[in-house]
Amino acid sequence: MKDYHLHIIAFDIPFPPSYGGVIDVFYQIFYLSKAGVKIHLHAFDYGKGKRSEELERLCYSVNYYPRQTGILSALSYKPYITGSRKSEALVLELLKDDYPILFEGLHTCYHITDKRLANRYKIFRETNIEHRYYGYLALAEINPFYKFYFAIAAIKLGFYQRVIRYANLVFCVSEADTIYYKKKFKKIPVAFMPCFHKNEEVLLEKGAGSYILFHGNLEVSENVKAAIFLMEKVMNDIDYRLIIAGNNPTSRIKRTALRYPNVEIIANPEEEQMETLIKKAHLHLLVTFQATGLKLKLLNALFRGKLIIANSKMVHGTGLSSLCFIADTPDELKSYIRQLTDYDYNFAEIGRRRNLLLSRFNNKENANEMINQIYRKD
Repeated sequence: MKDYHLHIIAFDIPFPPSYGGVIDVFYQIFYLSKAGVKIHLHAFDYGKGKRSEELERLCYSVNYYPRQTGILSALSYKPYITGSRKSEALVLELLKDDYPILFEGLHTCYHITDKRLANRYKIFRETNIEHRYYGYLALAEINPFYKFYFAIAAIKLGFYQRVIRYANLVFCVSEADTIYYKKKFKKIPVAFMPCFHKNEEVLLEKGAGSYILFHGNLEVSENVKAAIFLMEKVMNDIDYRLIIAGNNPTSRIKRTALRYPNVEIIANPEEEQMETLIKKAHLHLLVTFQATGLKLKLLNALFRGKLIIANSKMVHGTGLSSLCFIADTPDELKSYIRQLTDYDYNFAEIGRRRNLLLSRFNNKENANEMINQIYRKD
């Protein structure tokens, strides 16, 4: 393999890989590095001030930059997620060579239009159709201040996505998003490149579990809305244990759970505990009200969990609907829960899941495909 170098601009320090976005970034770095690419990582620090030995081991170089938070970034015509990630020091580092630059999400695209980088090969890694995502957050939010903030952010992001035309190549996390970007940016090559993740094999435990699991970041309004929906509309008259697990559950989730004796909240589980919860659950309830991006919790449940009941929006554009029981209404969800209480999958089903997952979400093969697409101009 040629001596390939690649700049990656990350919106957060991608270690530890503790939530959806950074999981994709970290394992992208991991597998590209494993394939021989020399990664020059540029990461924005949320004020943690931490330096990662793991990242420094994987990467050829690592640079950290503080986010420009505060009222000036918030009042800018640029989206806050982007305007708070500007750094002249970053540009000066990029100008030291002529290697390709990969921008992780609109968050990191402040300098994609910089004239000093006009002749560089630039790759945009899509994480979400951001203006749609923030629009859905505005609809899901009940706090008036945050509802207004998300609505304004959605408008700004809708206009700002035009900067993607400065990229030479776009990688999308789902097939549905790929179709969107191909229509939106017809002059730029757009390719489907699934999320990178930690799973290399489908590892399922045989036998029944004793609870249903819903998990996610429980301070994000999308997940709060889904958790409340499941408690109030689905599990309200089902005599089966529901565990809701994830980071920072809101007071609204905790208050609602107190009304239902079959619901247990597990706040901020450690990684090992979360892995056990996923592995031991009999059913996974995966519900979302916004069909954006690809939900990594769906991948983790399919690689590690038993039976998955998901709504249509959760699997939209993923090609994974055939591996799940699809239900959209409370009655449909209840029906599947009751049908599947004593259900156990067979070896044929495990084989089908393994074949589909490893053909589409194979980290090693996808890393090689990224390399082929980025450096084929050579």
